[in-house]
Amino acid sequence: MKMKKILPIFVACLLLFTTACKNENVKTKENNETKLTIHKYPERIKTSIIYEVNIRQYTPEGTFNAFVEHIPRLKELGVEILWIMPIHPVGEKNRKGTLGSYYAVKDYKAVNPEFGTEEDFANLIKVAHENNMLIILDWVANHTAWDNPWIKANPEWYTQDEEGNIIAPVDDWSDVADLNYDNKEMRAAMIDALKYWVSEFDVDGYRCDVAMMVPTDFWNEARAELDKVKPVFMLAEAEDELDLFEKAFDMRYAWELLHLTENVAKGEKNANDLIEYFERNQKKYEQRMLKMPFTSNHDENSWNGTVFERYPDCHKTFAVFTYVIPGMPLIYSGQEACLDKQLEFFEKDEIEWKTCNMTELYTSLATLKIQNEALWNGEFGGIMEIVEIKENEKIFSFVREKNDNKVLVIFNFSDTETEIKINDEKAFGTYAEYFSHTEIEISKEETYKLDPWAYWILIK
Repeated sequence: MKMKKILPIFVACLLLFTTACKNENVKTKENNETKLTIHKYPERIKTSIIYEVNIRQYTPEGTFNAFVEHIPRLKELGVEILWIMPIHPVGEKNRKGTLGSYYAVKDYKAVNPEFGTEEDFANLIKVAHENNMLIILDWVANHTAWDNPWIKANPEWYTQDEEGNIIAPVDDWSDVADLNYDNKEMRAAMIDALKYWVSEFDVDGYRCDVAMMVPTDFWNEARAELDKVKPVFMLAEAEDELDLFEKAFDMRYAWELLHLTENVAKGEKNANDLIEYFERNQKKYEQRMLKMPFTSNHDENSWNGTVFERYPDCHKTFAVFTYVIPGMPLIYSGQEACLDKQLEFFEKDEIEWKTCNMTELYTSLATLKIQNEALWNGEFGGIMEIVEIKENEKIFSFVREKNDNKVLVIFNFSDTETEIKINDEKAFGTYAEYFSHTEIEISKEETYKLDPWAYWILIK
């Protein structure tokens, strides 16, 4: 007994996804340190933008069918991967609020009737594939609802205390029961459920909730079994647990960067802290270790505040930032419509859909990312090279270059107008600023003035 833990798609694209997804892992040594092998993610995702879909709050109806109407619009936004928050029936026992948490799963092989039918969900996937998008499901492998049939039929599948009582994984997570990954039968049932949605519904992969709380050897086994059905894309809700990315997962969260940018927005950190972060990460991680930068998601919005609250004068600046740094940017439901409220998590709520300046910005950024090879994701894009701007902790600048594409990016991460001189030769040259279409010559003789929270995306 385990005690409580420590904590149809377009054929051409399908062929590309299939042939580019093999493990090509080689252990190397550099500076006497052994590097981890890294799972080879598919070339298909080299320009991808990922979008988190909150079905319950997306429309007044809160259904699969109502969301489907938005797919063509999201395609225009440049979205290529739809991450669908959990679609399963929500447990009623110990439920939080009226509708409960999406992450309290009552049945892994059923859909929440609140959202529609299995046929409705199958149609959503069909329409997404017709629009050249991948669908990844949010999967909760660490715990289930208290009225999941597994509890009654197989109590040994759950973590128990010394008195034999099934326990929650975390004290505050009172609506869920912790699964016991020492049990082989439970593992087999979980893998069977994961395979079900891939084989029966043509799902393209998973975003795995609290992936670091589930043993890595389980994820390795699950990934191998899923890839036998078809090549999948896997996102882990994890960051520093590097063994997860040897065989099981393709992409991880950029939590540390999120919190750092929030502190920059508050004036508690500055450009020097960002430089230290990126230099440390580039030294620690290979370029192929794909991260997902973001300014919002369901957790951040519902529990920590809107982007307007966390990035009060600079939400656009940091949206641009997530698109030009290495990694695959995430958009959360409603960000493109200037979502300015915290969505309810356990109750019905609704996004007010309107066209705002973020719609145009995200569309423009997608065009830039897709067309400019230097900004492609992971190993397909250019390496970030920091541009030295001495004695100015407000300015963060870097170059990314790939083949004939070069991008020089300059951010003023402060609420004051700033003058700078650039003495770094790798930045010199004649560029076109992407948003203003203005020609700018960068040389050591010139002084440049940037408005508060300004961003220059210079293309060469």
